[in-house]
Amino acid sequence: MPDRHEHDKTAVNKIHPIRTLLLGKALRNEKLDGELLPKRIALPIFASDPLSSVAYGPQELLMILTLGGISFLTFAPGIALMVALLLTVIVLSYRKVIQAYPSGGGDYEVAKTNLGRGASLIVASALLLDYVMTVAVSIASGTDNLISAFPEIAPYRVEIAIGFLVLIFGINLRGIRESGVSFAIPTYVFISTVFVMMGTGLYKVFVLGQTLVTTSSGYEVHAAAEFLDNPAQVAVVLLLLRAFASGCSALTGIEAIANGVPAFRVPKIKNANITMSVMGGTAVIMFLGTTWLALTAGVKYIENPAEQLGNAGFFSTDPQLSLMAQIGIAVFGDNSLLFYVLQAATAAVLLLAANTAFNGFPLLSSVLSRDGFAPKMLQTRGDRLVYSNGMLSLAAAAGALILVYQASVSSLIQLYIIGVFTSFTVGQIGMIRHWRRGVREDTISKKEAFSGLAINGFGALLTSSVLIIVTITKFTHGAWLVFIIMPALWVLMYQTKKYYAEVDKEIQLKPEIQFGSKGDYAIVLMDKLTAPQLKALDYALSSKHDKLEVVHIAVDPERAEQFEKEWTEYGIQVPLRIIPSPFRDFGAPLSEYLTEYRAMHEEQRMAIYLPKYVVGHWWEHIFHNHRANRIRKQLMYVRGAMIVLVPWRLESADKIDLFSRAPMPGDVRRGEKMRSRSSMRRHEGGKNTVIRMVAKEDATPDDILDPNDEK
Repeated sequence: MPDRHEHDKTAVNKIHPIRTLLLGKALRNEKLDGELLPKRIALPIFASDPLSSVAYGPQELLMILTLGGISFLTFAPGIALMVALLLTVIVLSYRKVIQAYPSGGGDYEVAKTNLGRGASLIVASALLLDYVMTVAVSIASGTDNLISAFPEIAPYRVEIAIGFLVLIFGINLRGIRESGVSFAIPTYVFISTVFVMMGTGLYKVFVLGQTLVTTSSGYEVHAAAEFLDNPAQVAVVLLLLRAFASGCSALTGIEAIANGVPAFRVPKIKNANITMSVMGGTAVIMFLGTTWLALTAGVKYIENPAEQLGNAGFFSTDPQLSLMAQIGIAVFGDNSLLFYVLQAATAAVLLLAANTAFNGFPLLSSVLSRDGFAPKMLQTRGDRLVYSNGMLSLAAAAGALILVYQASVSSLIQLYIIGVFTSFTVGQIGMIRHWRRGVREDTISKKEAFSGLAINGFGALLTSSVLIIVTITKFTHGAWLVFIIMPALWVLMYQTKKYYAEVDKEIQLKPEIQFGSKGDYAIVLMDKLTAPQLKALDYALSSKHDKLEVVHIAVDPERAEQFEKEWTEYGIQVPLRIIPSPFRDFGAPLSEYLTEYRAMHEEQRMAIYLPKYVVGHWWEHIFHNHRANRIRKQLMYVRGAMIVLVPWRLESADKIDLFSRAPMPGDVRRGEKMRSRSSMRRHEGGKNTVIRMVAKEDATPDDILDPNDEK
């Protein structure tokens, strides 16, 4: 016996050939377990963001320090060590989160369980914004590194960034495993190349005694005017704090593994913790090694060439090379093969770092949707078992930011990390309450609780301090927008929950509700005698309603008279009701008539049959008026009305072969054949009569019919 799903698969391929080509064949629910990730694939999927941030974290750190002059670069090693310490503490903290809350909610789940709804929505709004920023910053930075290798494409920065966004979005729509395999190779190539670069640099400096030199080593950099005008101690401290805050951009994305525990293979907690540790250790080594190489080679990355280099057009002919490009030149040599491998790998991993967000954002949004804080459509899995609606929302938001900020890393990064450190801080505070409650309720051993309190307590202290520093130093540089977006998201999610609560209250069963009706009334809307409209009438006749009428809306009086004549001659034993429409609208007079009928027959249900064309090509929709859809939307607001759409498939639709099958009983009503007039079904007690309704003399579009005047 053939598989009953075979026709479905054929239909999908025939109806959506382009979608099937781009995304692959639709997967059944049973394949979901096959989409779970081993550690070697989970690492590039969830950790590509923090691993790739070594390409822009040290760059932003050195750029801010350079505002105070070359001498301020001596603070870079100390700041880099502080960032590395913070990264280590956060990794240890999230290992505790994974162990305690493996459901996939991460900081959101921690805050919801331990701190309540308000705190959980703060975390959710912060994480959602951070995921969007991760995509925008990663793609902008990847584009920046690509331009460093090929300066001639600089004028097309925004177009290239949008193209990469669409590409990554499309790859992720194909499913977790396919995107993981696609992204694993560039990520591992990047890690390997950076480690080779660090090893080569160490060998050249300490073994061969060579001096590393890059393109910017000889720049004479002056302090920026804003610092020269205010060289006080406070300005120095603020500059150092701002540099630290910019360096902390290397910490983004760490939480993604804690949010994605359900995507790991069994044992999920163990595998997620191992992946978290590997990611943390690798990121720390790469961050410190890259910073050391940059300082050793004398790399300079300039924010304001007009003030710091004395020439506003310094980079007008050749764009400023990224930090990774300059280190690559110093270690491997300009135009060497390894230099281009490094640039290609850096650009690729930065672009693919957006993949962290494309996995974290849909998972988080589905959890929010499950809890009623986001639209239900975000829970829906697409053909490839991924949350495609969440991915689409993320891509749209990130694309808007790329366009607004013209794919500028320096501009976008000002909005970055505030959100992630907000979620870090609230999550750590929530974990402190988790351990204390566990001890109090005797569900957690004192030893385990003490370890957790020590790690999460120290983490809360550090992350809250960084959050304050980031807010102070970045607020006037564009971060103020974050403090508008996050509260707006918080309010939106709160109101969404309130809306769903009201809907649930409205639709719940109540003792006073009585089901059932006494009698029913059906109408078939007809404009002219055609096969589709008689098919709708045949369906209505077969349903054996207590009362059945054909209704014609008289938008054209002459056409109405002609239809009345045709109806009488055809001789179908069903009454015809003609409703005037002096304002040429179909839906309004019909809605008014049904509302009045409902008022007089409250216990009856009403069925309205509407014939509707089904076409096989998208362009055929242009040639039809879609009147049935417009009428349906208006009738949805009439109490007691049930709308029945009766499809008539044109030949173009039949060619799609949607459900190929042998003839079945009931095909007569589906329009394959038409009865002769003598064999047409007749409604019990029906007569071939005409009922003309009259419009009021002072009719308005909302008040047309005179209920007391019928002919």
